[in-house]
Amino acid sequence: MANQQSQTERQQQKARQRLTPQQLLLGQVIEKPIDQLRDFIEKKELENPALESKAKDESDEMNDDFRPEASPSEQPDMMQDMGGEEIPVQMPRTSGEMTYGDTVSFYDQLKEQMGEQELDEKQQFIMNYLIGSLDTDGLLRKDLSTINDELAIYHNIDTTDEEIRQVLSVLQQFDPAGVGAQDLQQCLLLQIKRKKPTWSTDIVRQIIENYFDDLLKNHWRKLQALFRLTDEQKETVRNEIRRLNPKPGSSLGEVQGFNIHQITPDFIVKTTFDGQVILSLNKGDLPELVVSEAYTELLNNTSALSKRDKEALPILKKDIESAKSLIDALHQRQVTLEKIMKAIIRRQYKFFQDGDEADLQPMKLEDIARDTGLDISTVSRVTNEKYAQTRWGILTLRFFFSAKYEKDGEEMATRKIKLALKEIIEHEDKRHPLTDIRLEEEMKKKGFPIARRTIVKYREQMNIPKASLRRE
Repeated sequence: MANQQSQTERQQQKARQRLTPQQLLLGQVIEKPIDQLRDFIEKKELENPALESKAKDESDEMNDDFRPEASPSEQPDMMQDMGGEEIPVQMPRTSGEMTYGDTVSFYDQLKEQMGEQELDEKQQFIMNYLIGSLDTDGLLRKDLSTINDELAIYHNIDTTDEEIRQVLSVLQQFDPAGVGAQDLQQCLLLQIKRKKPTWSTDIVRQIIENYFDDLLKNHWRKLQALFRLTDEQKETVRNEIRRLNPKPGSSLGEVQGFNIHQITPDFIVKTTFDGQVILSLNKGDLPELVVSEAYTELLNNTSALSKRDKEALPILKKDIESAKSLIDALHQRQVTLEKIMKAIIRRQYKFFQDGDEADLQPMKLEDIARDTGLDISTVSRVTNEKYAQTRWGILTLRFFFSAKYEKDGEEMATRKIKLALKEIIEHEDKRHPLTDIRLEEEMKKKGFPIARRTIVKYREQMNIPKASLRRE
């Protein structure tokens, strides 16, 4: 009887286990995207007088780079980390690097670069106006004569189209490459001209300059014949073009029904032309929190306190401990977000280099949890309702996760399969569209041996009608 009672008590004790207050707080700050976190911090500051915002000092900003750790399966040769030196590692399937540092907004980057130019007061005003006139994709679609009229009417600035053109040419030298272009053709030309000259970049430049309509219409057989390219060379040229960004300012515009006022990305992932991927955490206008010095001094000089103040010491200590807990939780949030995003980039490195959705690898929450050593619930909190600003636009973190299809021991990303299926249907003869059985055969030729019922399922998921309804 006693043993039964003891066993019952142990079961009840286990059922009543709870997370610690610090664990609960950490869970709260981790799951909040940056906009919600800002409101959360402001509320905590109002509630806790021991919590203060530190005045921002640029000299205090963190600017240390890192290189990501390699996954255990790669087992690269590494040097010991001596005195904070960088640890060179081998990235999977790439020679690129991933580094880490602080970031500024797109507009701030343009303004900073503007400050590096030798512009007189009038040119500075014109430059500011041009930056403010950019479309959401980073292109300038207003005629220079229209801008000239607006400057004269609304700002009493007397200038000429040529003066505006000269300032615009300076803006077009800014990063990201292609910003300030007046159309897509010029945008791509600005980018390819910055690349290291090779036989492929020279051909890309000629195609964009002289055969842009053929490029837009995907006339690759004609282009291949014109430049006498082998199939392998043609693919090299196509890949070079895919690396160009038609929307250098896409992070400013609408993405998936949202706009810049509704989404503030927690991560900034930049991709340079030489294949480096640079990761930054977006701090936005989050304040740097500290414990109030006045509260700390009171706690350190209790002997000088009055009796009434001493009676308030428990409340004072509680406020200080609460402030320290929040500061620690915010630090842990930054460390956790950084660790998880680095793991995502390692697994999807090829996508961040070229922006080709077909390069996304099968990836689940469990994979990132295993890579980081974190609990899967933590990975889920971090990847929910958070966004990354990339060269290819603002993307939700869940975009990088994809289920996998396994056939005879071979794993393939369902996203990649769907893209291949969509491409086949897009290029079919619309007078005689392919049936699902024919699609199955074509997919096998492309290296995707999936069953017809899977073809039907994926086709319906992409809202693609059956063959009889696709006939034109």
